[in-house]
Amino acid sequence: MKQITVIGLGAGDLEQLSVGLYRTLIAYKGEVYVRTMDHPVVKALQEEGVCFTGFDHIYESYDQFEEVYDSIVSTLLEKANHNEVMYAVPGHPMLAERTVQLLLQAQKRGDVKVNMQGGHSYLDALFTALHIDPIEGFQFLDATSFARRDIHYGQHTIFCQVYDEMIASTVKIELMEDLPYDYPVYIVTAAGSEQENIQQVPLYELDREVMVNNLTSVYVPPAPSELLQHQFRRLYEVIATLRGPNGCPWDKEQTHESLRPYLLEEAYELIQAIHDQDDEGMIEELGDVLLQVMLHSQIGADEGFFTIDDVIASITDKMIRRHPHVFGDEKMHTSEEVVGTWEAIKQIEKGSERPSAIDGVAEVLSGLLKAEQLQKKARKVGFDWDDPKPIWDKVQEEIYEFHESVQTLSHDEQEGELGDILFALVNIARYYKINPELALQRTNHKFERRFREMEKEIQQAGFTMKNLSLDELDHYWEQAKQKERSDS
Repeated sequence: MKQITVIGLGAGDLEQLSVGLYRTLIAYKGEVYVRTMDHPVVKALQEEGVCFTGFDHIYESYDQFEEVYDSIVSTLLEKANHNEVMYAVPGHPMLAERTVQLLLQAQKRGDVKVNMQGGHSYLDALFTALHIDPIEGFQFLDATSFARRDIHYGQHTIFCQVYDEMIASTVKIELMEDLPYDYPVYIVTAAGSEQENIQQVPLYELDREVMVNNLTSVYVPPAPSELLQHQFRRLYEVIATLRGPNGCPWDKEQTHESLRPYLLEEAYELIQAIHDQDDEGMIEELGDVLLQVMLHSQIGADEGFFTIDDVIASITDKMIRRHPHVFGDEKMHTSEEVVGTWEAIKQIEKGSERPSAIDGVAEVLSGLLKAEQLQKKARKVGFDWDDPKPIWDKVQEEIYEFHESVQTLSHDEQEGELGDILFALVNIARYYKINPELALQRTNHKFERRFREMEKEIQQAGFTMKNLSLDELDHYWEQAKQKERSDS
């Protein structure tokens, strides 16, 4: 089987190369392939007669690093068809070397045998140079292929492969989403060698007038918690503290039951902010709704029943299961197909059929919303009109019956007849895809605006409402309506 020997050249100069690897390279009579010629050890060994062939030119041929690495590995495998190949990489072969990982994948497929000769990792030198202990929490990220969500700012963070200003700029932009523009970071070059250089700069200068090369890393010290108020983990810690032994007496007293009115209140305040198209208000009210979720989850954790992780896992699993057209192989192109599949999957998840087709509607819904949900469930089994005319006829019928009940029936019976009108109107709203609760809220807001405007006009005219006739009040009401329309 063809064989490739991989050698690590260490993090800096020739002094970091072990005696064994040095002798191996000096004794080798063939060509040593090297990922990049830009390494101090390569130049030193060339002076001692070692022949190197670099792959630096491949970096100029592709736009993506993965394409570069694929090309290098393909070349090595082709060369190994004819002779045993020696391949050298900076540092240690098992530290941030994508080409080595691709070679190991080829070995698993049975395409080649990889002989790993080791090398000196620059991390030891880096820890020493920066005086950091990785046991405090450490993460090592590839600057060419990381996502902002990967960064844990409470730990020591090293970005390797900061080859040039463009990559340094990418790191800077992502970090500035979470950290202050002047947060101190460190640019470390050739750690552990005679050329070692450590430069502290404010974050915004990371890609300005700073020399970077293939031996450059960026170190980000752990950030204090007060800088991470926008991250979910910090919110979790705050809520746990509020409910903890030294927390807030009010928060510690709360139960699932006692918090119920607050969730309703915050949900309606969010709806108000959405109605007002108030972005700042939406931010605040969404936060208040999230607070309710966090408090309920912390109560669940305190009582040993569930945690916020269970809540997140539940909704994440549900979203994946119920979107097989996104996370699976199913094909859907319309909203109707999506809704149908959602309901079918939901029915499978719920298991056995409920005794009634209208089971499952929450008792605590407002009257309008509960009427809408009952009607939707009835529609699923065919109990609904497909044409609006009989629905309108039903509204007229119920209005007539209520009018008759006012003359002849008891108060309770009149209440029932009025409820029939509202139920029929919800049917109308549902047919035209209008949410009856939001529609009524919109009308309430409209009444409030016009009434307040009417009050203002009457006061400016030197009158009081109580002293005006209904016709006069109606005149001011019409004025308020006209002004609102004109402003619109």
